Order: sequence, then structure tokens, then C-alpha cells
Amino acid sequence: MPYQASRRTLLTAAAVAAVTAAGAVSAAVGPSATPGGPAARGPLPDDARPGDRPPGRGPARARPRATMARMSLAELVGQLFVSRAYGHSATGPDPEDAALNQQNFRVRTAAELVSRYHLGGIVYFGWAHNTRTPHQVAELSAGLQRAAAESGAGIPLLLSVDQEHGAVARIGRPATLLPGAMALGAMAPDGDGATAEARRAARVAGAELAAMGIRHNYAPVADVNVDPANPVIGVRSFGADPHAVADLVVAQVRGYQGAGVAATVKHFPGHGDTGTDSHVGLPLMKHTRAQWEELDEPPFRAAVRAGVDVVMTAHIVFPALDPSGDPATLSRPIVTGILRERLGFRGVVVTDALDMAGVRQKYGDDRVPVLALKAGCDQLLNPPDLGLAHRSVLAAVESGELTRARIEESVLRILELKERRGLFDQAPGTVPASPAGAVDAAVGIPSHLAAAEEIAGRTTTLLANADGLLPLDPADRPRLLVTGTDPPSPTGTTGPPTVVLARELSALGCRATALPPGRAVALAAGNAAVVVCTYNVPEGPGPQRDLVTELLATGVPVVVVAIRNPYDPARLPRCAAELATYTWTDAELRAAARVVTGTLRPTGRLPVPVPGRYPLGHGLTY
Repeated sequence: MPYQASRRTLLTAAAVAAVTAAGAVSAAVGPSATPGGPAARGPLPDDARPGDRPPGRGPARARPRATMARMSLAELVGQLFVSRAYGHSATGPDPEDAALNQQNFRVRTAAELVSRYHLGGIVYFGWAHNTRTPHQVAELSAGLQRAAAESGAGIPLLLSVDQEHGAVARIGRPATLLPGAMALGAMAPDGDGATAEARRAARVAGAELAAMGIRHNYAPVADVNVDPANPVIGVRSFGADPHAVADLVVAQVRGYQGAGVAATVKHFPGHGDTGTDSHVGLPLMKHTRAQWEELDEPPFRAAVRAGVDVVMTAHIVFPALDPSGDPATLSRPIVTGILRERLGFRGVVVTDALDMAGVRQKYGDDRVPVLALKAGCDQLLNPPDLGLAHRSVLAAVESGELTRARIEESVLRILELKERRGLFDQAPGTVPASPAGAVDAAVGIPSHLAAAEEIAGRTTTLLANADGLLPLDPADRPRLLVTGTDPPSPTGTTGPPTVVLARELSALGCRATALPPGRAVALAAGNAAVVVCTYNVPEGPGPQRDLVTELLATGVPVVVVAIRNPYDPARLPRCAAELATYTWTDAELRAAARVVTGTLRPTGRLPVPVPGRYPLGHGLTY
């Protein structure tokens, strides 16, 4: 009988299952201390930083208070904002990026934007042309810090990025690309080994970000994914078991912050069981208060106890926590009542991006930033109209809707975070003229690339292996076709997946050829197997299901490799072998090729149940 699971069963099972200065200090991260594992060749770097303390604990440092005392109201308000800026350079953008800056902000360059609005931070995006290469990113960071040092109160910027790895990454090769959250969640528990590897991955990622001048990462995701149809979280989550998710979240928080980069757990109070993408709509979370406490709260509570620097709010309506209908980002009962008072969080609360539809449906762009501050948020991320948002907060202070003391409360948290992450040490006179050396010492170095390969090798999950088709013996030189879906790489620097997988299989001794789906069916005969890459297969009929059905009709064994969501096999006919990689980075595809050929023994375990097919924790091996 196939494994059957209702939605209620999934919820219940999930509940029960339960600084390195840039280039200056220990840029390379050594092997993990996985007990008995292949990487147990040296100690994991210590995640503690001398003089570090959890956010808000102990007396406030003198420098942030002294800095704040000499700031004007406009400068204070500017510190609340983290904005996009267009261009690869702080002062010399390409003409089209200069035009976009002019259109959006009435300035030509990112440096002018920092000066005009006294910004607290800049967030990097690929679509804003901020992330071409690691060296370029580092030069951009240095240029922006020089602009901040030379303007207004001279406060350093907190430069940030969404570098979750896996499905969400902004900076590509030659930087190291690591397995994403659900892939890390698939590592079979072996004492502290899985959490050590998750911490190791974050430490590698953090060291590389710090070398590029980025001291704030919007990772890790703390959402518990219990909805297979979740359109926005999915493989960005570590899994469906809240306690396993909590352990991995804590491990990554310690890894990032041990590398001198502020970690951010998101999306509070939990986005893992929503059927709407908050980028395009306003999701409704239907969990009861008891379900929230059992399923959604544990990873956030654990992260707060571990001293996470930042928590990001979600643009979701959660009636059991606040019946007002306001999104959590604008909800005082959720941000202040639960996050601050119930969980005791004293660090920085950052909104999810304010240009997302989920936070703009009930209120106008002039009200959203004011309401977010009234709810208890500190940083206002990427408002669609920065000028309007800045003016609206100033007007709210002048009218008495917000007090100067309320603004200073958030600014003090932000300045303390900058102090804690060493940014005031990069103040005037210490911003590097050229950060190339730091990048060369830390980004994409051999030890980091080796770590990515080793970690990926522990994540591939063998879901089915009818009649022992796998492993294929490379000594037999089997002929293989590789076909299926080729989604773009998140960074645009890897793939396409079918080509990478065919290349790696050939390198291991097979005779593998990548073909588009339109040709694969006709040429399937005579091959030892056809390997099909699937990507987010929807329920019901569709091209991916049709392709697998037609290939099965040829009589040639079909090996499905689900390169993103592990739920794909349940939406397809049963195949001779089924694998899940959770990510379509080159490292994950190389690991899959090694599993197919028996070069690597599969050890991954499903971190989520696959309804109708496989339970939580399922995974085969040889």
C-alpha cells in the first residue's frame, strides 16, 4: 500500500517528529568535526567571537549611544531604511542603472542615495546589477562604505543580501554555492554530525560574504514547511519537523555569526503552511494558537535563545495571533506582544521587503512604514518609494504619531548591531582602498569548494530503487539519456541541470547524452536508462508527467531526479528509481551522479513527508 497522509496527519506528524573581518581572520573554513565521518580531519572553527554578546544583553555600548546623541532627526530616520540601489559601482554605474536611480530616487549613483537619505543599509540584488562577481561586489561595498563615512553622521552601512543558498542565492560562481536548507535537512542524523555540517556551511558562506563587505545575510529560513503546495517556502525550509528545523536554524545562526555576519531568521511568526506567495498576495495562516506553539514557534524560540542578531517578519495574516486582519509585519500583538515580550527578543526586527504585495493590500505606501514601526519593527526593507517612506516617518514624528524616543529605540538596536559586527572598525580611514586581497583569500577557495562537495554528498536521497536498478556500474560503460526540465540557475552562473548531470555521469565512466524532451522519447531505445530531471511537478496533467509516461512506455528504465521539490515523485507514475536533490546547483547534481553510479552511497533522508508516497525520514541506501 502506498503511504497515505492527510493534511491533518502532516501537521500532527510534523509536530510529533519533532567576525571574521573581511579577509583578516581565518578566511578559510576547515573540515567539520562530524564524528567518524569523512570530514573529521580537524576541528570546526569556534563560533564564539571575543567580546560578542547576544543582542540587547548587558549595558549598551558607549559608541552607539554617543553616535546617536549627535544625529539629527533626518539622520536617525535614515538609519531605519535598507534600500535597493541600482548599479555595479557606488559612483560609476552603467547609464541604464544611473537612469533607474534617477527614476526611483532622483539621484544618479548609489553613493548619492546613501548621502541623500542617510541610509542605514543597502540590500544587494542581481536584478539591480549589484552582484556580477565577488571582486565587483567587494569594490561596491567598499565604495558604499566610503560614501557613508563621508556623509552625514559618518555611520557605516549594514550591507545585506539574500544568500540562503540552494533556491535563493544572489552571488554566483566563483563564490562557493552550497546546498540549500532542505538539502541540509536531508542529512541523516548521526549525533551532532548534521548540525555540524549545517554550521560549517553557514561558516563558509559567512566568511565569503564578510570578504565581500556584506555583514548581514537574510538567512536562515526558520519556517517549518508542512504544506507541499507552499509556493514560496518549500525547499527554502529545513523540513517539516519543528525540532529538527530548530536545531539546524541554531547551527546556521552560530555559523554565520561566528564568521562576523549577522544572521536573520525568517519569516516570523512562520510562513511554512501558506498557499499564497506574499510577493504577489496576502497569505492567510490558518493554524490555531496551539498549532503555532507546537509547529511554528520552536525554531524562532531556539534562535532567540541562541542569540540571533535579526528576525524578519512575514507579510501574512495570522488570525489566531492577531484577529485584526493586519499582516504580521504591521501587527503590534505579533511583533511586540509575541516576539519581543513572549520570546524575549531584544535584537533588530527587519520587515520583509515593503515592495511585496502582501504588505501593500490594506494600507498605502505612506502608511506601511509608520505602522511597521508602531508594531515594533526596526529596519524598513526596500520600500517601493523610498522618498515617500522617509517623508512619512518624519511626518509621523513631527505630528506626534511616533515619538523621537521610539525612533531612537530602533536606531540604538541598529547601531549596536553594527558595533557588534565590527562595522565601526571600518569607519573613516579604515575602509580598504582595494578589497581584492580579502576576496582572493576567502571566496571560492579550494577548502570551501571541497566543503560544498562533501556536504552535498550527504544530502542526496534515494527514494525508490525497484529491482535494484541502481547503482549502475560505470565499468559497463552504460549508455544513458539525460532529459527533463532545465530551470535557470538562481545566480545564472551554473547549469543547465541536464547538461551538468550528463557531463558528470560521463566523467564517472557512463556514456551519457543530454537531450531536450522533444527528442528523448524517440531516442530512448537501446539505452540502459533515461534520467529525467523534474522541477516542481504540479498536480494533474502536464508536460513533465506526459514526458515520464511516454518514456515509461518505451520499456527503458526511467530514473527520476527531483531537482527541487521532493514531492515530484508523488505526482508522477512510479519509476524504476527516484532521487531527490532539493537543489539544482552543480555540487548537488555531481552528488546525484555519484549516487547513480555507486561512487557515493546515498545516506539522505526525507526531511518532509511526500503525501501518498513516502513518510518523513524515508531514504534508501546500497
